[in-house]
Amino acid sequence: MTSTEIFNRLFTDYPALNECKTDIMTAFTLLSECAKADAKVLVCGNGGSAADSEHIVGELMKGFLLKRPLSDVQKKLFADIDGGKEIANKLQCGIKAISLVSQSGVISAFANDIDASLVFAQQVFAYADKKEDVLIALSTSGNSDNIVKAAKTAKAARIKTVAITGANTSKLSAFADCTIKLPSTQTYQIQEYTLPVYHALCAMLEADMFTE
Repeated sequence: MTSTEIFNRLFTDYPALNECKTDIMTAFTLLSECAKADAKVLVCGNGGSAADSEHIVGELMKGFLLKRPLSDVQKKLFADIDGGKEIANKLQCGIKAISLVSQSGVISAFANDIDASLVFAQQVFAYADKKEDVLIALSTSGNSDNIVKAAKTAKAARIKTVAITGANTSKLSAFADCTIKLPSTQTYQIQEYTLPVYHALCAMLEADMFTE
């Protein structure tokens, strides 16, 4: 499917998301610019949103709906390496993405030594080195202190933030370049809407960047 077909199917399958259509497309545009610039996607969230952060990165860093084989030019990099052909034939092209919730060493050290509310902000500041980098900030309430501080840091670092929250206006939306306000104020429902949204965004990016 093309990115347009994936986008349209999302609203067929989840009609309640129609009110988010413009913001989802804006998010896709920012992420597409990021991927095409070979920049990186940074993702953070707490609890269930932390699990979603890992899930998003998993879909971006390897084949999702497509296989994403290496190009002939990329395969040639392995030509003179013992076993290189087998490695090259199994590797897949990725969209650069880092889950900020996974870095247990820096998280525990920074929380213990400095300030637990800045564990994601510290990583955003350290990783953000291209203007096309994008932070995906997940918070069902939109008011999680550590997520808001990560978005503030992204703004200071001059990179874009895509926020995914519930329906209410929040502290996070004030610092995000795009906020997808999912049509619920109930945590579990927001989480249930979050998955098809980021699945669609990941599939759209893949369709835009790769072919079978």
